[in-house]
Amino acid sequence: MRMVDLIQQKRDGGRLSREQLYDIVRGFTRGDIPDYQMSAFAMAVYFRGMDEEEIADLTLAMASSGDVVDLSGIHGTKVDKHSTGGVGDKTSLIVVPLVAAAGVPVAKMSGRGLGHTGGTVDKLESIRGFRIELPKEQFIRNVNENKMALVGQSGNLAPADKKLYALRDVTATVNSIPLIASSIMSKKIASGADAIILDVKVGSGAFMKSLEEAKTLASAMVSIGKSLNRRTIAVLSDMSEPLGTEVGNATEVAEAIEVLRGHGDARLTEICLTLAAYMALAGGAYPNFAAAKLGLKELLDSGQALATFRKFVEAQGGDPAIVDDPGQLPQAAYQVKVRAEQEGYVQAIDAEAVGVSAMLLGAGRATKEDPIDYAVGISLRKKVGDAVAFGDVLAVIHSNREQNQDSMERLLHAYAIGADKPELVPVVYEVIE
Repeated sequence: MRMVDLIQQKRDGGRLSREQLYDIVRGFTRGDIPDYQMSAFAMAVYFRGMDEEEIADLTLAMASSGDVVDLSGIHGTKVDKHSTGGVGDKTSLIVVPLVAAAGVPVAKMSGRGLGHTGGTVDKLESIRGFRIELPKEQFIRNVNENKMALVGQSGNLAPADKKLYALRDVTATVNSIPLIASSIMSKKIASGADAIILDVKVGSGAFMKSLEEAKTLASAMVSIGKSLNRRTIAVLSDMSEPLGTEVGNATEVAEAIEVLRGHGDARLTEICLTLAAYMALAGGAYPNFAAAKLGLKELLDSGQALATFRKFVEAQGGDPAIVDDPGQLPQAAYQVKVRAEQEGYVQAIDAEAVGVSAMLLGAGRATKEDPIDYAVGISLRKKVGDAVAFGDVLAVIHSNREQNQDSMERLLHAYAIGADKPELVPVVYEVIE
C-alpha cells in the first residue's frame, strides 16, 4: 500500500498490521517516506492511538532499524533500568553498583541531558578521565569482571526512533502514549537486556504530570516487554520536587557517593533501594522483593556497593580518588545563597523551575550542541515539609559566573512556603508488573 493509504487507514481509526508498520519504519529510515508524511502518520496516531499489538510491532520495527546489541558474551541474566527523566535524578549512579554488588550483571547504555533534565553520561563525565565510550570487547569484559559497565548510547541504536522523535518534537505529537512507549522500549530492546526495570516519574519535574498518565504509559511499556519476552517491571515514583538535594553534574555524583556510603537523603535512598530490589529480583539474586531489598540494604551498609562503584570508575579510566574525596570533583568559583523571604513550611518545590535554573547556570543544555559546565549546580538546603524562618538558606547556587540573577529569581519562585506543614506524598506510588 502507498504511505498515504496507511495514513488514511490510521486516521480513520483502523489498525495497522505488523508488515505495514515494518514497511513504514523501513521506508522512513531509508528516506523513501518524506518527513511530511511521517508527521501526518504521527498525528494520526496521536489522535487515534494504537492497540497493544500495534505498539509492540512498532517498537520491534524501530528496535530493528539499526544496531541490536549482542550481550550473549555476558554471563547471567542481564538487567537494565530506564528512567523517564527528572530533576536531580542520579538513581543510575547508585542503583547500578548496588545491583552489581549483588552479583547481577548490568550492561547499561545511557543518554545525555537536554533541557531541564540531566543525563547520566554528563554526570559521569564530570569524573576526571572517565571514558563513556568503550570497545565492545572491553564493555563485555568489564561486565563479566565487575558486573557493571555504563556507556553512551550507540549512534545507530534505533535510528528510526531518533528520526521520528525529531519530527514529533516540532509537530506537537510528543505527548502520545503509543509513541512515547515505543520510543523508550525500542532503545531498551535494541540494547540487549533480558529484563528491564522502568522508573516512570510523576509530577512537576517529570514528563508525565499526573499519576493517571504515568500509569497508562507504564502499563503500555510493561505490555510491550511482556509481548517481546522481556521481563518488564515499572515503578511509578514521585518527581513533584527534585530528587535528593543536589541538581547538577559533579554535585550529583558527590550525592550519589554519599548515598552509597549509607548516609544519603532518605527519599533518594528509598527509591534507589526499590529499583535495585526489582532489578536484583529480575536477575535471580533473591527469591522475593522483601529479601532483595533487605539484602541490598546490607550491601549498602557494609560498603560493598561503594567498593563496586570505585572499581567501576577505575575500570572506565576515571580517577577512583573521588570516591574517598568527592571534593576532587570539579568545583564552582561562586556559591550564592538564596534566602527565604517569609517563614512557614515548604509546601512545594517546582522541580522543573529548579531544573531550568540549573540549566541557565550551564549544568544542562538548551540545545544538543550546548557545552556542559560540570562544576555548577544547585544544592537544596530545604525540602518539602521543612520548617523555614525568615532569612533561612533555601538553596545554594554553585556558579562560575558573577551574575546569577535569573537563576536566583527562578529558584526563589520555585519554593512555595505556607503556614501549615504539608503531608508528604510517597516516593513510590505504585508498581506495575
